[in-house]
Amino acid sequence: MATSFSRTGTPPGFGRSPEQHDPASSTTESRFRPTHRHYVRRRESPNLDAATLAQGLGWFSIAIGAAAVLAPRTLGSLAGVGRGTGSLMRSTGIRELANGVGILSQRNPAPWLWSRVVGDVVDLAVLATGLRPGNPGRGRAAFSFAAVAGVLALDALAASHLTKHAGHPLVSGVAAPTDLYFETSIATGKMPEECYRFWRNVENLPRFIDGLRSVQALDERRFHWVAKESSDETPLEWDCEITEDRPGAALAWRTVNGAEVPNAGSVIFEPAPHGRGTIVRLSIHYSPVDGELTAALARLLRQDPQSRVHEDLRRFKQLLESGEIATTHGQPTGRRSFIGRAARRWRLTDSN
Repeated sequence: MATSFSRTGTPPGFGRSPEQHDPASSTTESRFRPTHRHYVRRRESPNLDAATLAQGLGWFSIAIGAAAVLAPRTLGSLAGVGRGTGSLMRSTGIRELANGVGILSQRNPAPWLWSRVVGDVVDLAVLATGLRPGNPGRGRAAFSFAAVAGVLALDALAASHLTKHAGHPLVSGVAAPTDLYFETSIATGKMPEECYRFWRNVENLPRFIDGLRSVQALDERRFHWVAKESSDETPLEWDCEITEDRPGAALAWRTVNGAEVPNAGSVIFEPAPHGRGTIVRLSIHYSPVDGELTAALARLLRQDPQSRVHEDLRRFKQLLESGEIATTHGQPTGRRSFIGRAARRWRLTDSN
């Protein structure tokens, strides 16, 4: 990721040892309004990979749906509710097929997982009719009821987790609990492949990440990061690993166990409409060193990590397009008007 970093900031992501150095030439800037969203999150289980669980439930839904559509009477008999429920089984199969396709094809599968939760409740009601005394398939119905109840728990778990993390599909579990989540984006005139190569080159990262001193490749997927220290701090270091690598399209990472500032995130290089460059979308989960209180104080003191991350994205864009970072620091300027000073103080403008 791209971010300035301190003990109240957000830790960066990762890179690769240089394969080629290509400070892209300048191009016409795409007009795009950056988006910012910020959420406070409850602490999550660090080991849950909801995306993988959702994929498994999607394929399970397709398998059950296909069986119900192709052999509804047989499935009804195996489930203990009788062969006379063929029409009901067929409609259930169509529902399962639709849910499975939705889970596997959509960027955010959470709504389709919630649809499965509702369907599981309906299925439990149907199977409950097979538990009546005198039903020859009562044992099979009891087994089916327990199995669907277990699947319902998995559906609810995955749907709940993905709903809380609906901002980005690539963010997976972190190696420790996280408190905060935000995402931001920016547009550049360069194509996704160029953006990916520039970001993936580890030597480029300290050039646009303010507060980053160095990045050292441990292997192809793990990197050691060192932040710039201030006068009253010792250097902050951590290791992270790549969890998703789609050349020319996306990257995702998370810190490994024992990181002082647990974090995870991802960056997507999305083609802009009509082939006019790239929209770079960055999502971050992280835990401030001293918890949520430190994060609140940082925002109060105008050191909000999200704003600093967007500045890193702005520098990334400038380096990619022109090979240098434009700045007005050190240039003479007149006194701002009252409105101008107020707008700058409350971040209503992006001027320096």
